[in-house]
Amino acid sequence: MTEHLSRADVLRGLGATAVGVVAGSLLGTGTASATVDHPNVKLIKDYYAAYASGDVAALRRFFADDIRWTIPGHHPLSGTKVGIDEVLAFFAELAEAGFRAEPIFLAADGDWVVDLHRGWSTRPAGLDITWALAFRIRARRIVEAVNFAADQHAADRFFWQAYPLAPIPNRLAAR
Repeated sequence: MTEHLSRADVLRGLGATAVGVVAGSLLGTGTASATVDHPNVKLIKDYYAAYASGDVAALRRFFADDIRWTIPGHHPLSGTKVGIDEVLAFFAELAEAGFRAEPIFLAADGDWVVDLHRGWSTRPAGLDITWALAFRIRARRIVEAVNFAADQHAADRFFWQAYPLAPIPNRLAAR
């Protein structure tokens, strides 16, 4: 019987192999038998656990006051969010679309953590792609995060569908 593996399963396997090889090399063992999480990797794992809880306010403790979170693309949620309140507002919008994330691979070097994860929507369903994030950590807080989408065109289409701008007369009336 042949088992069907999802893209996330395959990437997770590759990530585990890469982490084991890197950890083995750094520890001088040449094997993956002794892997210890870098403190910044642990921080990002804890962040993802809080994110999975669906409690946007629980994310506050992970963010530096001057955090900068950059979302790529040409859609209503793209751009750089500055400060905790803007970043939490962004996550509140993602929560409206039932956005989920499943970490595949995490690695740290100094102040940086690189993350590869599956990100998908549930309301409406339709976006399911691989994302990479570069997190910069300072004093056990995320001070910067830069997202990279595996399929930016798909992300742009989804976000325009899920977060349309109000019609022009309504937008102009708000000024």
